[in-house]
Amino acid sequence: MLNSKRLTAIADYVAQGARVADIGSDHALLPIELVSRGTCPSAIAGEVNDGPLEAARRGIAAAGLGRVINARKGNGLEVLQPGEADTVTIAGMGGALIVSILEAGRQTGKLEGVSQLVLQPNVGEELVRSWLLEQGWLLAEESILEEDGKYYEIVHALRQADAAARNEAIYGGEPLLNNLTADDDRQLKLKLGPFLARSKQPVFIEKWRSELHKMKRIEAQIGQSVTEDASKRREAMAKEIKVIEEVLECTQTGMS
Repeated sequence: MLNSKRLTAIADYVAQGARVADIGSDHALLPIELVSRGTCPSAIAGEVNDGPLEAARRGIAAAGLGRVINARKGNGLEVLQPGEADTVTIAGMGGALIVSILEAGRQTGKLEGVSQLVLQPNVGEELVRSWLLEQGWLLAEESILEEDGKYYEIVHALRQADAAARNEAIYGGEPLLNNLTADDDRQLKLKLGPFLARSKQPVFIEKWRSELHKMKRIEAQIGQSVTEDASKRREAMAKEIKVIEEVLECTQTGMS
């Protein structure tokens, strides 16, 4: 059993019987859990660095799962053959790195046959959502949790024929705030998460209160500069802060 709320939440998204590839698997904790709980009959653990790869192999051997979990060395989705996995999990990386892995995999055919993505970016969540939207993946679910003083968002995406229409309903439907343009509303949903922003979860509010504190500190630092560029940056950040504060206010009002 995993001693991690984050990894447990990721594992819970993986469909029964999935052929999973965990990229950046580190100690292979997620593949070991998925096979041990009977979710996956087999799994691939991909690692680019020798240290984590050896740690993964030791963990797999200790769990007695060497015949069904294959630890492979390679950069991102290079460890896969097209059609070898139907589910890819990538966790604990920045959003930009996750996107670069997915895009490289898309361009080389490594995502062929993959119908489910479970992604947990540590930062840059909006980059992940943007890539999924651009590439026609359905944003199926999102979740947010706190563990050891850090906030984690998990994005679950599916490859479905009606993804474009359903994504349009998600990102182009009812706005988070009535005073936003359609484009600004879409950008805000990409940043906050369209499902999370409406979830009214205390952990979502806590995360964005913390983020607002950081943003206001940066805004104050920018304000110390008198250049035209700094003035524009501060104005843009002040606008973003105001919008996020309004979303949180609406969310809290909805909770009361």
